[in-house]
Amino acid sequence: MENTILSGVHQAIGNTPMVHLSRLTENLDGNIFAKLEYLNPGFSKKDRIALQIIEEAEKAGILKPNDTVVELTSGNTGTGLAIVCGVKGYQFVAVMSKGNSMERARMMQALGAEVVLVDQAPGSPIGQVSGEDLAKVEEVAQQITKERNAFRADQFHHMGNIHAHEFRTGEEIWKQTNGKVDVFLDFAGSGGTFTGCAKTLKKYNPNIRCYLVEPYTAPFYSGKTATNLNHKIQGGGYSMDLPLLDKNFVTDYIHVTDEEAIRVARELARKEGIFAGFSSGANVAAALQLLKGKEKGANIVLTINDSGLKYLSTDLWPT
Repeated sequence: MENTILSGVHQAIGNTPMVHLSRLTENLDGNIFAKLEYLNPGFSKKDRIALQIIEEAEKAGILKPNDTVVELTSGNTGTGLAIVCGVKGYQFVAVMSKGNSMERARMMQALGAEVVLVDQAPGSPIGQVSGEDLAKVEEVAQQITKERNAFRADQFHHMGNIHAHEFRTGEEIWKQTNGKVDVFLDFAGSGGTFTGCAKTLKKYNPNIRCYLVEPYTAPFYSGKTATNLNHKIQGGGYSMDLPLLDKNFVTDYIHVTDEEAIRVARELARKEGIFAGFSSGANVAAALQLLKGKEKGANIVLTINDSGLKYLSTDLWPT
């Protein structure tokens, strides 16, 4: 692709580089390999599912020229859809909770999306989006889809979410590591990255261990008691059923506090030059936990999910 002129920026999605986090792990036995998904055009891994869902809908004849696309988003899937819909000629409506960082709403608007912001549930702090908040967003997304006779991208149910990572991200990981993967982990958002990558990696080597990362105060998927659903790790940990999450691939669960996610995201920026968001900090914090414990000596692969630029208004980055 290096010497090829692309017909649109959507063709630049995927094939992201992988970096060895050697500075964060210099005193540890084992390695962390980070796939830099924030280098996609929309600065997140969600560009992949946006492209996959739209192209699968086109192939199925569900999506036709000049149609409108609607989706619930914390901002990243919406940004990917704004990009893909923009270059393909579809109208896009993003429905997002007011609890998510406003950088993402402004970016989607800049990319041509219509952004509908939904009030949070009573008592939900700004910057801490719960499953209850997301249920309110879902209600509005359904209403708009019906009113406009639109195509609902539906990242929490559409198999294109899994396919994007099964057919592409997982395959890229396997090739980039030459198959030298012991562990894969991911923070639970929609569950698509975890299921898609785990499916492909375990196809090549059934012995690869796959860990699902959760907020420490909202350990819903591991069945533990929640102490605070309003955590700070935006883009996941919603404490709700995820139809695309295949628990058969889960070796175990890792729990990360808000403070750990923030601290490691900041270290990632200072020591590795990787400017990423909350969930990326959570992924790397979980990997460090494993290298210090039961996965000592392992090669751990994870994704850097999105850019720190999307959180400049939050307390992730001190002023």
